[in-house]
Amino acid sequence: MIRIPPNKFGEPIDDVALEELRRMYVDLHDEELGCVIAVLDAKVDPVGKLVPGDGASYNRVEFTLLVFKPEPNEIVEGDVVSTMDFGAFVRIGPIDALLHKSQIMDDYVVFDRRGGAFIGKQTKKKLSEGDVVRVRITAASFKRESALPKVAVTARHDYLGKLEWIEEMAAKGEEEGS
Repeated sequence: MIRIPPNKFGEPIDDVALEELRRMYVDLHDEELGCVIAVLDAKVDPVGKLVPGDGASYNRVEFTLLVFKPEPNEIVEGDVVSTMDFGAFVRIGPIDALLHKSQIMDDYVVFDRRGGAFIGKQTKKKLSEGDVVRVRITAASFKRESALPKVAVTARHDYLGKLEWIEEMAAKGEEEGS
């Protein structure tokens, strides 16, 4: 059901419903739904019910939401949007996930504060802000509807990590297979 306010009675009902649904759902973060990005469409029953004491009409509505729901073990790509001494934040869809420094690569990692980059001690691989990475979601927690979910990711598996590293790994695998 959607509440159609009395001051909107002269307007197209589907447009009013879309406006109300967007106000209610966009930017909602829910454990069952995920992160609501947009309301795509709405079909409203033109015959509504009136409730005593409320001048609005309550109408049945069917609508479609565009959502992003991070699921454990899902592989996603994202941009490193910031780095701190404990890890990097990776933008995946509408949220930032934490890539802890222990999960960046299979190497001892040091953080270069001046450059804002993580560097592998043996491999010399470097991860910094602006890099594109492929990661696996290890955990997603929706504690409160108003707060963004907390998402943890890892890049410590073959064919995960900075895209340049993945390309090097694939090329090396092709050379060994020839």
